[in-house]
Amino acid sequence: MKQLLILSGKGGTGKTTIAGAFIRLSQAKAYADCDVDAPNLHLITAHGAPNETDDYYGLPKANIDPARCIACDVCRQHCRFGAISEKPYTVDLFACEGCGLCARLCPVGAASMVPHVAGELMLYQDEQKTFSTAQLHMGSGTSGLLVTEVKNRLKTAADNAPFAVIDGSPGIGCPVIASLSGVDMVLIVAEPSLSGIHDMKRIVDTAANFGVQTALCINKYDTNLSKAEEIEAFCREHHLAFTGKIPFDPMAVTAANDGKTVTDIDCPAGNAVKAVYENTMNLFFSENKPNENPS
Repeated sequence: MKQLLILSGKGGTGKTTIAGAFIRLSQAKAYADCDVDAPNLHLITAHGAPNETDDYYGLPKANIDPARCIACDVCRQHCRFGAISEKPYTVDLFACEGCGLCARLCPVGAASMVPHVAGELMLYQDEQKTFSTAQLHMGSGTSGLLVTEVKNRLKTAADNAPFAVIDGSPGIGCPVIASLSGVDMVLIVAEPSLSGIHDMKRIVDTAANFGVQTALCINKYDTNLSKAEEIEAFCREHHLAFTGKIPFDPMAVTAANDGKTVTDIDCPAGNAVKAVYENTMNLFFSENKPNENPS
């Protein structure tokens, strides 16, 4: 299964809007939302209840058995994260980092490490399509591991699909690293702003470290034409494939509010996305990889 990953250096660039449009235009049989901290692809890809839901277990958390606790205060004094309170001795699960020091030091074995549900995995599947996603619980870590599980479930459930579209996370953190692993191509959605260009360069460098073919498009390009030209110049200088630009369009918000993709309605942004889609998919299925290692 070939994988097309859609990323952005920062939030709010329209990454999910474009991912949803690509899924609709390609009639993709397999797709995933790997933005596990704030998944929202399901809002514009019309799904009912998931076929499968499973708890995701992250790192274990500390627990103190009040029946065995002798209130020696050793655990609280040595907890670097301030996760243990006294009278009675309890653990704040949001503050606990799962280091296990309290369990190691407790003289009577009252403190122990127990499995902790850190999120929920969801799989939507019918005869036409398979959609894998997840929701990380507030304050939980190990988001990269959860993203890997989302992708593995998609591969297992849709092993006959020719390709998959993956909506990634903004930034360059653990979820993005996990999303990049094993993909065939990355489309970066850039925003023509000072912060947008700064973060775009970071995600371009991150993708280059994986040796992944990279293309780039600009969303809301007409909000700052000089910055949009700066992005295009950057692509030329670094030999990055540029697949097009999309204008700012209030109708994109209207479509999302109605649970539709931007290509489901007749609007300037929808028409521009179709051109970006054609250019991107031509690269995605091309045998020539001109910019696998942009520098």
